[in-house]
Amino acid sequence: MTPRFVRYLPILTWGRHYDRSALTNDLVAAVIVTIMLIPQSLAYALLAGLPPEAGLYASIAPILLYAVFGTSRALAVGPVAVVSLLTASAVAQVAEQGTAGYAVAALTLAALSGGFLLLLGVFRLGFLANFLSHPVIAGFITASGILIATSQLKHILGVEGGGHTLIDMVSALVSHAGQVNPVTVLIGVTATAFLFWVRKGVKPLLVRMGAGPRLADIATKAGPVAAVVATTFAVWAFGLAERGVSVVGEVPQALPPLTLPGYAPDLIRQLAIPAILISIIGFVESISVAQTLAAKKRQRIDPNQELIGLGAANLGAAFTGGYPVTGGFSRSVVNFDAGAETPAAGAFTAIGLAVAALALTPLVYYLPNATLAATIVVAVLSLVDFAILKKTWSYSRADFAAVAATILLTLTLGVEIGVASGVILSIALHLYKTSKPHVAEVGLVPGTNHFRNIHRHDVTTDPEVLALRVDESLYFVNARFLEDLIQDRVVDGAALRHVILMCSAVNEIDYSALESLEAINLRLRDLGVGLHLSEVKGPVMDRLKTTHFLDQLNGRVFLSQYDAWTALAKPNDPAKAAE
Repeated sequence: MTPRFVRYLPILTWGRHYDRSALTNDLVAAVIVTIMLIPQSLAYALLAGLPPEAGLYASIAPILLYAVFGTSRALAVGPVAVVSLLTASAVAQVAEQGTAGYAVAALTLAALSGGFLLLLGVFRLGFLANFLSHPVIAGFITASGILIATSQLKHILGVEGGGHTLIDMVSALVSHAGQVNPVTVLIGVTATAFLFWVRKGVKPLLVRMGAGPRLADIATKAGPVAAVVATTFAVWAFGLAERGVSVVGEVPQALPPLTLPGYAPDLIRQLAIPAILISIIGFVESISVAQTLAAKKRQRIDPNQELIGLGAANLGAAFTGGYPVTGGFSRSVVNFDAGAETPAAGAFTAIGLAVAALALTPLVYYLPNATLAATIVVAVLSLVDFAILKKTWSYSRADFAAVAATILLTLTLGVEIGVASGVILSIALHLYKTSKPHVAEVGLVPGTNHFRNIHRHDVTTDPEVLALRVDESLYFVNARFLEDLIQDRVVDGAALRHVILMCSAVNEIDYSALESLEAINLRLRDLGVGLHLSEVKGPVMDRLKTTHFLDQLNGRVFLSQYDAWTALAKPNDPAKAAE
């Protein structure tokens, strides 16, 4: 079997060493994650504007496919809050919620996302996700958490609501304030308070009562199930559905069906950009979780293979009645903490969810939507992190501006514009930072061969030699900056005879930068000033050797900055040159 084939099927690697111990640990983890996922999957389907069974369907085939193609041993794939919100926002643009067209659009969105991820993986383009900076991602997720929580208030209050921006959602809630259902509010507020308490208080309480850590952990993860059971029983026992409490209703008692995405050109055109945005956001969230968990066990994650695994998972969702999925943070952490050793834990979770879809769906008929909304609110508020504003403000005002703008645009204009602006801001921020690279004038540290910034260290300099250390690769964005900087410095230095560019931090020089270097060389030659290079890296030198620049250089190329200093600084004064 060829190494390339094995690389695309990681199951062939870990599957060869699968033993009884791994099986036991994976089964235990699967039980815990399944308990957690049943109410969570139903809730996220509600958030996406789809029937509750779509959440279960999106958690079965995708998990199985990721187990075959994914490289993370702990990542749990399925519906997540942010992707569910993005799905609702994108699909609502092309179809009305509750219609067959809405479901088909969700399937199409999953298929497009899966296809895009597969293409990125096959062509090894995972690096494209790096164009989203972490501060911008944090800002977008914070804003999304606020939007998601606000969107669920209508279910907790029992009123009509809608909108894709914070202003629209709040306006809708205010306009329907007179329709608040007190019984629904009681259920929703009680469930929310209980779930918040479960997250923080159940485990310490059980441990104090003598329960083992594993049992206490399972009980904590089962908190949402307890809320579902209690509120469902209350609605059924007291006939609360007849008193205006909105319930899930009938859920098909079946395994995921075989479905087909839409192929209409107009539909694909309308969903293509949202699918790309969902893919990028989902991949960034998934890979960050996978790498964090893998590092704890000194395991390796292949980002490009992760793209293939997530692509296959989304295609699986598209053909089995689901919607876009990715690796979830909370369920993956639970999977890891529960002792999952291989992706087989995910496969066992899928089997558990399939059993639930077959046997347990009739039991959720009287499940209040307010309880599902409470589950979502408690889950997403942990995503809200306003501390990122304080951190970026104190560290980098440019990063702060990007975070603040992303949060503001997401809240006021919607998630699609928010994530698109995040991508643009990330790229713009990178271009801005590299457009004005740090260029330090350096001098010799006395008694050493080292050169440091003249404004930070007590160094030896020479008025006839200008030594500049360029701390950035040179490309079209910053080429003119270096050109102008040298021009201004040469004009001010009447005694200047040599300019040395110390290139130890320059990893690349593109053609635009090459033309700028040629222009600098010609201007310095006309002024009788030599241009010299030092510490040029091998790949950069190889590229320069393919041009005529080195032949036309009005100076020399030195192996080290110290060699350049020794050769050029006060050549008529050996004592000074040796300082």
